[in-house]
Amino acid sequence: MTDEDPSGGVLARVPLGRRGAITVSRIGFGTAPLGGLFTPVSDEMATATLTAAWDAGVRYFDTAPHYGLGAAERRLGAFLTGLAPAARAEAVVSTKVGRLLVPGATEPGTDAFHDGAPVVRRRDYTREGVYQSLADSLERSGLDAFDLLLIHDPDDHWTESVEQAYPALARLRAEGAVRAIGVGMNQAEMLTRFVTETDVDCVIAAGRYSLLDRGAAGQLLPLCERRGVGVLIAGVFNSGVLADPRPGAHFEYAPASDAVLRRARWMADRCTAYGVPLPAAALQFPLRHPAVSGILVGARTPGEVTEDLALAATEIPAALWEELDEEAAAAGFSH
Repeated sequence: MTDEDPSGGVLARVPLGRRGAITVSRIGFGTAPLGGLFTPVSDEMATATLTAAWDAGVRYFDTAPHYGLGAAERRLGAFLTGLAPAARAEAVVSTKVGRLLVPGATEPGTDAFHDGAPVVRRRDYTREGVYQSLADSLERSGLDAFDLLLIHDPDDHWTESVEQAYPALARLRAEGAVRAIGVGMNQAEMLTRFVTETDVDCVIAAGRYSLLDRGAAGQLLPLCERRGVGVLIAGVFNSGVLADPRPGAHFEYAPASDAVLRRARWMADRCTAYGVPLPAAALQFPLRHPAVSGILVGARTPGEVTEDLALAATEIPAALWEELDEEAAAAGFSH
């Protein structure tokens, strides 16, 4: 794939962070749905979905042991190892550490993922846990290396993560075992601490820079821009409510509140007034910020891949952005 991209730039490759060790397509593929998030997905459908993304030009794929108790890593790895070597070399792949998968049974109805193996997650942000997690992910996926390795959701594990997990990742980077390192979280505050106190290449901020929540714009994004730390934004639809703000839609992995639904429906109405689907605005919004290298969008069917790329190519009038920015300012969020 070249930087000449018929979709208007959304699949062009850009450097991730000041080192430029890896490049990512502006739209990357998030594999949480392929781990059966909210709805089961078959191996065959997962392969078809990844094939559709690949054929469309997507070359960055993000996964994690957490997603479907290993199912997402397994399915992504099976797809990538099935490619010809020259094609496989085009792919950039990230996975995460912080949750080891150990034998056990999850209580029915307690996991948002449906497609996992008979294992349970065990939090582990120690040096040994990092090395074990990477080894497990390589075995599970069948890949010979990952390009980017991230500490995953260390919300309640700051000390262990900064004193053990981060140095382990830095050593792996120095040894060439991975090309870049970072942190992925659902909050902006601790990501800001990591950027301030460590030498990460990038962060993945999930749900913290969206039409409904611009929290990362306060400190995290300006800091990353100053320090040359790459930013990837996940959760652009905030678990689904910005894709379809109907009753029962999810926000932050749980049913959306009435207040959230009202805001999302107002945005949908304003988008409709300009002839723009709300999901198009939600998907494109993070890419407006100069600190953001790219976004991660999940899909569970080939049709969703096609739809997402069409949304990314939708032209959005400046006047609509102005209205959405004004609403965000009134709601207490900065632009």
